[in-house]
Amino acid sequence: MTLPTFSPIRPANIEWQDNTPVASDYDDPYFSRQDGMAESQYVFLDGNQLTERFQAMGPDQYFVIGETGFGTGLNCLLAAQRFLQQAPQSARLHLVSVEKHPLRRDDLQNALSHWPALVALAETLLNEYPAPTPGLHRLQLHPRISLTLLYGDAEQLWPLFNHPVDAWFLDGFAPACNPDMWQPALFGQLARLSHPGTTLATFTAAGFVRRGLQEAGFKIEKRKGFGHKRHMLTGTRASASPARQQALPAVVVVGAGLAGATTARALAERGCKVIVADPAGVATQASGNLAGVVYSTPSAHLTPQNRFYQQSYGHALRWLQRHGFPSSPQQGRLNGVIQHFVDDKQKDKLIQAMASGAWPEELLRPAGEEAAELVGGGYLQPAAWCQHLLDHPAITLIQRELAQMHEGEQSRAVFTDGSVIDADAIVLCTAGSTAQLPGLSWLPLKHIRGQVSYCRATEASRQWQQARCHGGYLTPAVNDRHCVGATFNLHNPDPRPTDEDDDENLAQLKTYLPARWQELGGSDIDIVERRVAFRCQSIDFLPLCGPMPVASENPHRPARGLYLNLAHGSRGITGTPLCADLIADLICGCPLPVDQQLVDALAPDRFIVRKRRKQPEWKP
Repeated sequence: MTLPTFSPIRPANIEWQDNTPVASDYDDPYFSRQDGMAESQYVFLDGNQLTERFQAMGPDQYFVIGETGFGTGLNCLLAAQRFLQQAPQSARLHLVSVEKHPLRRDDLQNALSHWPALVALAETLLNEYPAPTPGLHRLQLHPRISLTLLYGDAEQLWPLFNHPVDAWFLDGFAPACNPDMWQPALFGQLARLSHPGTTLATFTAAGFVRRGLQEAGFKIEKRKGFGHKRHMLTGTRASASPARQQALPAVVVVGAGLAGATTARALAERGCKVIVADPAGVATQASGNLAGVVYSTPSAHLTPQNRFYQQSYGHALRWLQRHGFPSSPQQGRLNGVIQHFVDDKQKDKLIQAMASGAWPEELLRPAGEEAAELVGGGYLQPAAWCQHLLDHPAITLIQRELAQMHEGEQSRAVFTDGSVIDADAIVLCTAGSTAQLPGLSWLPLKHIRGQVSYCRATEASRQWQQARCHGGYLTPAVNDRHCVGATFNLHNPDPRPTDEDDDENLAQLKTYLPARWQELGGSDIDIVERRVAFRCQSIDFLPLCGPMPVASENPHRPARGLYLNLAHGSRGITGTPLCADLIADLICGCPLPVDQQLVDALAPDRFIVRKRRKQPEWKP
């Protein structure tokens, strides 16, 4: 399959006259009809028999709805509302919708204000509504309802989505206004993602649409349209089948740092029982620094690596907002991160990112002549964040050290004290120590030593509000101490802190932020503590997130029930929530939060594939 080249998104241009939305280049039928809600219910909800199908769902079953045009979100919100009214309390709903020209948030807010009956779900949608960047965006409308927005061209994006759909809303531009969408390529994707029992409904009854859906394998019926419309279409893939049972496995997560805590929480929120095992307790390694920065590395070039940095940034902000963290200044603040330009190369890169549209102003904007602001980012206490995430009734923490693990229908974790736990899945969130486990010494991981200097706050420095990145980083005071750091040393394995590294941190601060250095005390800065930790990073700078491969076999295969989530480097706070959702959805068999291009870019077996291109017989 040829993967698409992602391009910046052009948001819809919506004009408003007398508090009434008028579409100037966005042809959404609900903008021009006062009875849009009734039509949506008639065409899409009733056309797919959603009331009856939701009522027929059993406990722990889940239902997937796909939509070809998100628009104002009306269809999805109505489906979510109907689901909450009719489905069992433990059932789950996944909504997936493509939108080529997403509305700006203000325009969406104005549109949704016309439907007060949806206010609760609409407020959640607005709170989580992503910036217009290409690719997949996972939102949570309710603890039991997720929404995955696919921003970009439908013809490019649907091939990157690989989960069966139970019901389709064929909405968006009318065929006469957008014939490019209503093509055999779209109909083929609908068929690929459907199964016996999948239904569809659309407001159009155009002949070429009907014929195209029939040729793709749907049994199509013409029925009375809504209001003045004579006809609409409904269809089915075959005889009806019940909704799928959602897997609610028992999972062992090894490691209680950022990767382990986010993974455990993502699984617990899906209904899984989770045991988190870490011999040292919560956030004692690289996740244990006093403060960390929620940031990313913007780029105008939307490579898989840069798209992960971008999508994980927005995803992390949604997680933090959803969990109400940080809840106090002592836990941190999400009030933007100032990225100072350290040289012309970095300056050009950030300016190009802003100018390209790849990083819209909702995420990145100028901050004076020599800096940019990562909007919504900030700083927080990683250990407090981990503790917050692990505080869930479905999560149990044990202090044990993993010795080995075994794959199978029931995976087995064997600990150094001789104890054994059988589970449906085991997830290794063990960073650099992962390579010491049996069969994993081949992992291409780097261990990068970093020392952070904790400096006593001064009267002037206590006024600082925003985290700042330069050659290193500087945080506002947490517990009356500022984090100044961090060194970056690939070849020093010594865990003991040194005066020389403190000097390096302060010299870097003086070079790039001399005014801040002076306010912190200048040559009399008081270092009250320092901490050394080792970042775990892969050789291509992306995490390893996905099924653990059996590299000793050629061809390799995924180990049954074993997963990896590690190598987050210096972006652990930012990258771990998205990877946690990916792991949880893989284990539970749910729609994934990233497209296939990013699934492949994060897959641990990518290093085996690359190695065997040059050495076909390679084995570790």
